[in-house]
Amino acid sequence: MGGDVIYPHRPDLASKQFWACLPCDAYVGCHPGTVRPLGRLANAELRRAKMSVHAVFDPIWERRLMLKRQTDPRYNKGMARGGRYKKLAELMGIPRAECHVGMFDVARCLKAVEIIKSGALEEA
Repeated sequence: MGGDVIYPHRPDLASKQFWACLPCDAYVGCHPGTVRPLGRLANAELRRAKMSVHAVFDPIWERRLMLKRQTDPRYNKGMARGGRYKKLAELMGIPRAECHVGMFDVARCLKAVEIIKSGALEEA
């Protein structure tokens, strides 16, 4: 299904592919140029939970990226995000392969927000 159906008010997403369950109002975007899902199907409750994680997680890796780039221009977005996901996995007690907001259920989202808000993710 195209982004023009899921997000009719977002022309920038019109060509993006999505998996969707319309009766459940659940959907997930796909990796660019593929039909491989970025995570799990998310209904409205899970989408809100994921947005709450991103609201507290993204500023941390973005700050880290800006700071480290000042001394190492090769340091990139993937390194910054990946490093914070690795640390979050340790703090949550889950394998790194399972630690991505796209794969979280509501319970993991709530746990992640709690950990991040504690300040533990900004250490080390």
